[in-house]
Amino acid sequence: MAEIAQGQGRAKGKNTRSRTSTKIDMTPMVDLAFLLITFFMLTTTFNKPQTMEISMPDKSDKKVEQFVPESRTITFILGKNDQVYWYAGDNTPGAKVQQVEMRSTAAIRKVILENTKQVLEKTNKDMIVIIKALDNSKYQNLVDILDEMHITNQSMYAIVNIYEADKELLANNFPNSL
Repeated sequence: MAEIAQGQGRAKGKNTRSRTSTKIDMTPMVDLAFLLITFFMLTTTFNKPQTMEISMPDKSDKKVEQFVPESRTITFILGKNDQVYWYAGDNTPGAKVQQVEMRSTAAIRKVILENTKQVLEKTNKDMIVIIKALDNSKYQNLVDILDEMHITNQSMYAIVNIYEADKELLANNFPNSL
């Protein structure tokens, strides 16, 4: 591994120091470094992609209608150009529809959290979020709204088809929405 070479003195009677030179063999250290690198590369775990579980309904022919109290619901309608429309309660013609941009997830989160707080104060139960998408909405907006459901810890939400009554409600409040 390491070698020390000693030189001969110059003359016989003189007291001279012998000069030594050291030579270090680096091969074992390089071998060890490559073994360690190989070991850590093979034993490390990479980040696994995170997925969100979505429960899909069964494909049976029987239809079960379930009553959802409108005092606990909020409906998000995903529209074109990253627009999100929402209303609390049912979709009667007098419902107040409001608009939020999907680019502003903080605004959507604020809407969800404020309505959750109001529902908890009134009914002491969880809020039910209904998500509907128009034909011209982007898939990314649906993914973003599902992320917001996860971030705000919403336990009850559903993706449903949009009804004609919802389209009429949007057309009455926002004529350029469709």
